[in-house]
Amino acid sequence: MSVCFIAGTIVKALQVSAFTLAWTHSVEKTDWQEDWRVTRNGLMLVEARVKGSGAGIDPPAHARLVDGWWRWRPPTVSRSEVTLANSGAVPDWRICVGGRCAPLHATIGLAAGTGPVVMQRCPENAS
Repeated sequence: MSVCFIAGTIVKALQVSAFTLAWTHSVEKTDWQEDWRVTRNGLMLVEARVKGSGAGIDPPAHARLVDGWWRWRPPTVSRSEVTLANSGAVPDWRICVGGRCAPLHATIGLAAGTGPVVMQRCPENAS
């Protein structure tokens, strides 16, 4: 399985079955992380974490504080695609695999802030 990142005509496939999407909230400057799994049905959000709360980032009532992170498991839903955009007020999204993170736009070979990126499960024949 792999995840594809699509920006305009650019498509970058990462051969992974699981990865973390990390970013900084533009208002609160708070770190967020989401663990994603690539499944036959699409992308599944497995766990979400946030380092605090505030403007638009209140963790749900069932979240638990563990090592300074509010952690929770969202409802199990497969998504066919997720659109990622950046206001330019914070650093780029980060893609983390095996504990190593890299800026999203560098990973797909584009300058940061060049527009939204769509994240989706790659077709079986993508490389």
